[in-house]
Amino acid sequence: MADITGSGSRNLLQRLRETLADGGKGQERLDRITHLIADAMAAEVCSIYLLRDPETLELCATEGLNPESVHQTRLRIGEGLVGRIAREAKPIITPNATRERGFRYMPETGEEIYSSFLGVPIQRLGEMRGVLVVQNREAREYTDDEAYGLEVVAMVIAEMAELGVFVGEGAALSAPHQQALLFRGGIAQEGNAEGRVILHDPRIVIANPIADDPEVELKRLHDAMDILKGDVDDMLNLHAGGGTSEEHRQVLEAYRMFANSRGWQARMEEDIRQGLAAEVAVEKEQSATRARMARVPDAYLRERLHDLDDLSNKLLRLLTGQGSGSGTEMPDNPILVARNIGPGELLEYGNRLKGIVLEEGSVGSHATIVARALAIPLVIHAAKITREALNGDPILVDGDQGIVHLRPEETVATAFRDKIAMQEEAQQKYRSIRNKPATTQDGVTIGLQMNAGLIAELPSLEPSGADGVGLFRTELQFLARPNVPRRGALAEQYDRILNAAAGKRIVFRTLDIGSDKVLPYMKRQDEPNPAMGWRAIRLALDKSGVMRMQLQALLRAANGRPLTVMFPFIAQFDEFREARRRLLAEVEREKALGHNVPSKLEIGAMLETPSLAFAPDQFFEMADFISIGGNDLKQFFFAADRENERVRRRYDSLNVSYLTFIEQIARRCDALGTPVSFCGEDAGRPTEALCLAAMGIRTLSMRPASIGPVKHLLRRVDLSEARAVIDMARSSGAQSVRASVEHYLSTL
Repeated sequence: MADITGSGSRNLLQRLRETLADGGKGQERLDRITHLIADAMAAEVCSIYLLRDPETLELCATEGLNPESVHQTRLRIGEGLVGRIAREAKPIITPNATRERGFRYMPETGEEIYSSFLGVPIQRLGEMRGVLVVQNREAREYTDDEAYGLEVVAMVIAEMAELGVFVGEGAALSAPHQQALLFRGGIAQEGNAEGRVILHDPRIVIANPIADDPEVELKRLHDAMDILKGDVDDMLNLHAGGGTSEEHRQVLEAYRMFANSRGWQARMEEDIRQGLAAEVAVEKEQSATRARMARVPDAYLRERLHDLDDLSNKLLRLLTGQGSGSGTEMPDNPILVARNIGPGELLEYGNRLKGIVLEEGSVGSHATIVARALAIPLVIHAAKITREALNGDPILVDGDQGIVHLRPEETVATAFRDKIAMQEEAQQKYRSIRNKPATTQDGVTIGLQMNAGLIAELPSLEPSGADGVGLFRTELQFLARPNVPRRGALAEQYDRILNAAAGKRIVFRTLDIGSDKVLPYMKRQDEPNPAMGWRAIRLALDKSGVMRMQLQALLRAANGRPLTVMFPFIAQFDEFREARRRLLAEVEREKALGHNVPSKLEIGAMLETPSLAFAPDQFFEMADFISIGGNDLKQFFFAADRENERVRRRYDSLNVSYLTFIEQIARRCDALGTPVSFCGEDAGRPTEALCLAAMGIRTLSMRPASIGPVKHLLRRVDLSEARAVIDMARSSGAQSVRASVEHYLSTL
């Protein structure tokens, strides 16, 4: 029995490198590799299966099976033992393959005479590339050491595939990172952009995966590990002072524990002794970690494995000098591609970005909030795009449909540019009515305001034609920092925001955190449904110190000017009454200190829960204004989580029940003399905006780019006619008024 562990493994890898250096076509190289592995392992069969598409494996080379079955035999992921290995990313060892669960007989290969079977995944950074198999006639017991040695060889094959050394005819041997690809994701921020990819964490390229001298590679690993451990210690010391939560410190301690893990380091050292370069040893361990991450259901354990994955990335950057901080230049019209990204990191890129594509993220995540604030098109849940994209690749982002075209065909790019040109033509038309009111044909004027969250957005106030800022999200100043901001720094920021508004009204929403917006220095709560848990005003009333500090900062920033404050997520009258009392108490305190207080103070509430619509009359009389938070209200009204794609799309914003509820709120506010507005994504969609206006809403707040299209439509319609169309649809028993309203608009 041949040995492919230790020196045997290194000898095999050296022979593989010599074979690959000889040149030849991709198919010839694969054929030579199967021959070498079969010879080294005294196996009668060695076969390499590679992915031809995300769901299909293809036999691409074999020593021992019927050569005519090459490129003819295909398996679905999960089909047969080979497909099972690809699905589970785990080796299979058996002395009798026919008795193993999932065995599938493929007569064209002639493999029925081979009993023993050893198969390992070919993967790189957790990405499945194929399966490597050896077989023998006799019922041979392959050892764990042999399986381990074959995994080392499979890792080298994965690295060589990444370098494109197996390129040949057919989909399975196509050149990596060259095909045109389409990704379907979720819409997080609308808009369209064409540009070039910039990877937040560029993929590491390893030109020589096989070690020349294991001792040299071990020293490189140890030197890099020493630097990594030092960096982690520095990070822990940086956050050791006050202002860092106990949970945050525990997470950092766990991070340090992983960095100092002897087991992690020992496994990489053993891979190097088998013949791998230090970088490939790190990637091999990282692939195993990512495979485990995919199988772990517990969110906490998955997060800890993510820490280990992050440490692997840092170690790779130290070993190769590639990746973040390696001097990669920003391309023209950069479009950021990342697995995920924090708000602080995204703000560092700023408005230089033309678009963002994330593998993860959510419609309410920190990154989404910043992208909306900067009006950058954002597509989330674009699965595996970081594995396919390279820095500088051409890319199209369709944020209106949640579609991304990577390395698009010219016909696709031309059609996309035509779409952008048409939108720009429409924008020219919208600019011509910028200073005109949104007055309907029957004389009803609708106030249009913009949403914001960064001072960088306020230059859009004038050119957008907005009457003011109907919602300024104050949490971004908290989310983008590692510690609680100081009152003086907040007051300075709010002062600059008021100055930039040049006298136009700004509605400051107090801190809306919790749920999916967790501060880095705040202890995360283990809640089964955080969207309906301890968040927003509930958290603020309990954390009175933070609330007082923010209210004092707002009052000092106003410095005698008018100030408008809105409390989020009010569910009952007592919450608003208590929040209002605390704000007025701070006003009295500022007076006592001799500070200027606002010349006019408006105190309002966001209506985001159905319960508040049925609050006592005294609530509506006490509130200076009400803003309907459409995004949250809709999810609670329909009991449909807006993060859950399976259910959120089922419920139309123009549903009869929902519109009737909005109408009831508008009528009650009107009867009690309380100004009411609607804030949310639906306010910025022209058809929805028209229907909200028809229901009695007279102020809408939206992203700046939506004001032009909404105003253009409102100025063309007769609101009483639109109301009649809606009423007719409601009386017909229709579930939604959308079809009727769109038909009416088509006749204008």
